[in-house]
Amino acid sequence: MSSITISLITLACVFGGAVLGMLLRKALPDHHVSSDSRGLVMLGTGLIGTMAAIVLGMMVSSAKSSYDMQKNNLAVMSAKLIMLDRSLAHYGPETNEARELLRNGVQQLIDRVWPQDGSQHAEWAPATAQRGNEALYNQILQLSPTNDAQRALRNQAVNLAMDLGETRWLVIEQLSNSVTTPFLVILIFWFTIIFVSFGLYTTPNPTVLASLFVCALSVAGAVLLVLEMYRPYEGLIQISSAPLRDALAHLGK
Repeated sequence: MSSITISLITLACVFGGAVLGMLLRKALPDHHVSSDSRGLVMLGTGLIGTMAAIVLGMMVSSAKSSYDMQKNNLAVMSAKLIMLDRSLAHYGPETNEARELLRNGVQQLIDRVWPQDGSQHAEWAPATAQRGNEALYNQILQLSPTNDAQRALRNQAVNLAMDLGETRWLVIEQLSNSVTTPFLVILIFWFTIIFVSFGLYTTPNPTVLASLFVCALSVAGAVLLVLEMYRPYEGLIQISSAPLRDALAHLGK
């Protein structure tokens, strides 16, 4: 289910809770909405509100950390791509084929992760990409250095290629991070209960309805923000492809 769909469900549940509270107010006897009852209900919803705020803050912080980690990994990968290309370039013309494989691999990665067709999903690990990475690694291993400088450059290139593979798989594994469904359901339930209490002790009028809708929209927006940051290569909050495109501009030079 998309993050926008989940956010709309959140909006419907939370604002619907407020409307439900207003309807219950009309159906309940007067002594059920007395000042004593109001005080107890507000005390309980205050506790729920505190828990919900803490949990939501933790979710936003965790999602932001995951997003920043992915962004940093992309920058590190881009820098290592340039360093690998320069190492191969200094080795000599024997590495021209490997450098071409490297450049083609980066171009294909950009096309897969940031497709021009917005209907396609970002894809980091197809089988063709894995074969291309292995072909590049084999090309580097097959180099036959003839002096100390070439041996040092070959070893450097091997280490960089291994680091790139490790970083790539780290990015892929981190993409599996997300908010668990029970966690999200409980949070939405808490906010729905809070808004039910708002509607229960509020006289409905256009200003009240508009205010409650804006508050519910803010809650749904926070949920959307969290879900989008856990999907950094798709949706509304995408990581820019600029680092990889900048690296691509330097490859083969």
